[in-house]
Amino acid sequence: MNAEDLEKLRKAGRIARDCREWARENIKPGVRLRHILETAEEMMAAEGAAPAFPAQTSRNHIAAHYCSSPDDDSVYEEGDCVKVDIGVHVDGWVADNACTVDLSADGRWGELIGASEDALNSAIATIGVGVQTREIGAVVENAICRKGFEPIRNLTGHGVARWTVHCPPQIPSYPEGRERITDGMVVAIEPFSSTGRGWIAEKGKSEVFMLVRPPRNAKGVDKDVLRAIQSWHGLPVARRYFKHLPTEAVEATFSKLARQGSLLRFPPLVEEPGQMTAQTEHTMIVTKDGVEVITA
Repeated sequence: MNAEDLEKLRKAGRIARDCREWARENIKPGVRLRHILETAEEMMAAEGAAPAFPAQTSRNHIAAHYCSSPDDDSVYEEGDCVKVDIGVHVDGWVADNACTVDLSADGRWGELIGASEDALNSAIATIGVGVQTREIGAVVENAICRKGFEPIRNLTGHGVARWTVHCPPQIPSYPEGRERITDGMVVAIEPFSSTGRGWIAEKGKSEVFMLVRPPRNAKGVDKDVLRAIQSWHGLPVARRYFKHLPTEAVEATFSKLARQGSLLRFPPLVEEPGQMTAQTEHTMIVTKDGVEVITA
C-alpha cells in the first residue's frame, strides 16, 4: 500500500469503529434489528464509505451471518446475547469489526463476552511478523477455555485485501496451521466463544450473497439485477439492497446464478439450540514495527 491507500484503509477502520460503537449503544430490547443494520450503513454512506459486506446482527445460538430481510420486523428481546458484525470499505480497502451486547437484566452473558474479548486481546498481544497462525490460535483457545467456554473451531479470523473480505491467512481459534504472519499483512481476528460444543452449522434462509464468477448462461438472468450485483465489485450483498427492483426478477436471478455456481449463498451459522455465542473482532495492520489496530 502507498500512503494514499493506507489512509483509505485507516479511514475504513475509523468508520467501522464508529458504526460498531453506535450499534453497541443503540441495541436495546424492542429495537428492530433492521433499524440497527440500515442505520449503520447510512452512517457509512454519510462518510463517503460503503459496506464491505451487509451489516449483520446475530442473536443467541446464531453465531454469524444473520442479516435482515427487506421486511424483517423482528426486534431485540430482553435476555438476548447480540452480536453485531460490521464491515466498511473505502475505495475497496476493507475494515471488519464486531462486538457483542448483553441484553440480560442480570448481566448473565458478561463472562461469555469477556472470554471472547480476552481471546482477541491475547491474539493482538501475540501476533507479529514471523508468528505462526497456530501460536495465535493457541492463545485464543486458552483465553476462552480458561473461563469455562469453548471457542468455535470452524470459524476463523482471516486476511483482508482490496475488494476482498476473506483471504489468507486463516487465524484459527485453536493451535492449527503453520503459516507465518508477514510484514504488511492486514488481518481481522474474531474469536467466538460458546456455551456449547464450539461447532457451527449452516441453517436458515440466506439473505447474504456474493457473485464469484460471471454467469455462464444469461437466460433467466435479469440484466438490471445482474448489473446491480456487479456494481459491488465482488463484495457480498444483501437481498434488502435490491428493494428498488421487481421482487420476482431479483429472486429468479439469484436462484439462476446460485444454481450455476456464479452466486454463493451465506445462510446463518448456528450453534446448537439453547446455547449462546459471543464474538469480538478487530482489523489490524501487522508490520515489523508492530501492530496497528485500525478499528480500535
